[in-house]
Amino acid sequence: MSFDKWFNSQSTLVKAILLLIPGVNWIVECLVRLSVMLRTKSVEHIVIFLVFLLIGWGWFLGAIDFVYLLLKGHLILAK
Repeated sequence: MSFDKWFNSQSTLVKAILLLIPGVNWIVECLVRLSVMLRTKSVEHIVIFLVFLLIGWGWFLGAIDFVYLLLKGHLILAK
């Protein structure tokens, strides 16, 4: 089972808690995006992973992903 499938199978509350913990949120998002990138091998997911890896450690992208998660149930471009 890949990490993104495991993450998406969790309840919204568990996913939200994982994204609220500083440091853990960056690791979880990197693992989800890496898992999606390796599973799909699409250029879009490779670029998203690299962008997130380089500038995703800031609170801004994490906050956007948190709000999107609450609205849609998954991370932006990681389904």
